[in-house]
Amino acid sequence: MALNLQPNLIGERIELRPMRESDFEALYAVASDPLIWEQHPHHDRWRPEVFRAFFDKGLQSGGALVVIDRATGRIIGSSRFHSHDEADGGDLEIGWTFLARSHWGGSTNREMKRLMLEHAFNYVDRVMFLVGAGNIRSQRAMEKNGGVRTGTRPDHLGREHVVYKIEVCTERRD
Repeated sequence: MALNLQPNLIGERIELRPMRESDFEALYAVASDPLIWEQHPHHDRWRPEVFRAFFDKGLQSGGALVVIDRATGRIIGSSRFHSHDEADGGDLEIGWTFLARSHWGGSTNREMKRLMLEHAFNYVDRVMFLVGAGNIRSQRAMEKNGGVRTGTRPDHLGREHVVYKIEVCTERRD
């Protein structure tokens, strides 16, 4: 069974669905907050032209999802599945995640990652996350979500990132 990189996932408070071109305005309304990107390696992603490039790459990736607050029906962020290569050990990467500040510090990020991990673990045994070396806020969130720091590696632009992994619980697979 082939991995679906753009599933519809429904949780208690949020829903994730495939990103569409028509989502640009609503997603940019969230992303235009400079404080979201303050610790991010691409700290200028709040600028319209920079966000447009990020958004377009998300659409092209075939793995981009928008996050919807079920109580309001509003888009509150985005995340992606990426780099699934069965020939290369089958690891899947989750990343490019951002949320509206109104949803920081609560359960939204945990619920989003739980939904994505549950989906991923139907297909792979390990999920990887790359977090900017200076993005302490996201590193703490990864650790709260069960991520295990495995080292560092540069991204495609040479920027250093901290690598986290989460592996499937073997009892769940049996």
